[in-house]
Amino acid sequence: MHVTVIGTGYVGLVAGAGLADFGLQVICVDKIKEKIDLLKNGEIPFYEPGLKELVERNISNGRLSFSTDLASSVRLSLVIFIAVGTPSKDDGTVDLSAVEAVAREIGKTIDDYKVVVTKSTVPVGTNRRIKEIIEKEAQNGITVDVVSNPEFLREGSAVEDFMRPNRVVLGSDSEKALAIVKDIYRPLYLIETPFVITNLETAEMIKYASNAFLATKISFINEVANLCEAVGADVHHVAKAMGLDKRIGPKFLHPGPGFGGSCFPKDTKAFAAIGQEFGSPVKIVEAVIEVNENQKRRSINKVKEMLKDQVAGSTIAVLGLSFKPNTSDIREAPAITLVDALLKEGAKVKAYDPAAQEEFKRLFAEDKVHYAKDPYEAAEGADIVVVVTEWNEFRNLDLIRLKDIMNQTKIVDLRNVYDPKKVKALGFDYVGIGRG
Repeated sequence: MHVTVIGTGYVGLVAGAGLADFGLQVICVDKIKEKIDLLKNGEIPFYEPGLKELVERNISNGRLSFSTDLASSVRLSLVIFIAVGTPSKDDGTVDLSAVEAVAREIGKTIDDYKVVVTKSTVPVGTNRRIKEIIEKEAQNGITVDVVSNPEFLREGSAVEDFMRPNRVVLGSDSEKALAIVKDIYRPLYLIETPFVITNLETAEMIKYASNAFLATKISFINEVANLCEAVGADVHHVAKAMGLDKRIGPKFLHPGPGFGGSCFPKDTKAFAAIGQEFGSPVKIVEAVIEVNENQKRRSINKVKEMLKDQVAGSTIAVLGLSFKPNTSDIREAPAITLVDALLKEGAKVKAYDPAAQEEFKRLFAEDKVHYAKDPYEAAEGADIVVVVTEWNEFRNLDLIRLKDIMNQTKIVDLRNVYDPKKVKALGFDYVGIGRG
């Protein structure tokens, strides 16, 4: 079977390479020629563990190719995956212009029946709109069936999530289309992956509800951490005890500087906007968004308090720029808010991240932020070290060496990667999140 994936961003590239690994003939299409040229040479435009090897393997075996020619790719394939971006507008609603533009192009191009599978995260009702757009543009009464197939990839482990997902959600009104897409995912049946088969609206809702709930757990534990600080409790012990209750579970109960990335900020805002649009506000999710913004501000205040509000002229080492480890993605990363605030207050910022520095330079040029080659260069001469992303290499820094090269021995640990007692015993002024 031939499959076309439109969009070679994070979701599209992982899905395209994964489907090729399932044995399908896959063409990944993008309108940006420079990106396609890179991909043809096996170069990945972002960091994701295991993806480069997956792409190279399937290019070499002839099952994965890249093109800017949407029309010929669509005509060649029975199934077309839409995996283009759906960013937030200023009011929190979803910008569907890219999805709708692709639907129009598909409609103008198709010369036979097609199954269109939407992997882009879209509000309820969008898949029906996609079908309407395609069939309005199509000639000679050609029809399509649309399947909602939301993705649940975690950045940093996306390849494993695609190849061994927790579940696959398929929503459609067409039994024929569902049968075709289920056949595409046949390798997952062999490993007993649960499939949820439902209608379009339910599949669209599942994606938003899932991400909103996970974001809720993060904001909840951040509020618990803030209360722990006030009463002298340790949030790590609280979270561990909570997580041992199987009704709650331990996942996403890790306090920090607020969630970021390509999904949670965008999807919680969209979910809240959907609730308002349909007259059924999701008040919990609206509070989650507010708590997350407050948490970012609290992180900035922790740094200022540690410096006794003498930020201007201070040298601050920021360790970690991506929104989470094992990715180069800086979208909505807490480090952006932190660095921006510190620069505005007159601080000198030195930064290090194993994967995200080139992305960060697009927001903060090298004349504003000094980008170090390793954590020690960032910390040299610094008045304070701020751990923003919990990359593994930060967990095992030589703290004695760090102490010797810093100007002042202050650490703000926004991910609680260190044991407060051990760090303080070495002579550091230390503060984490929710550690009493």
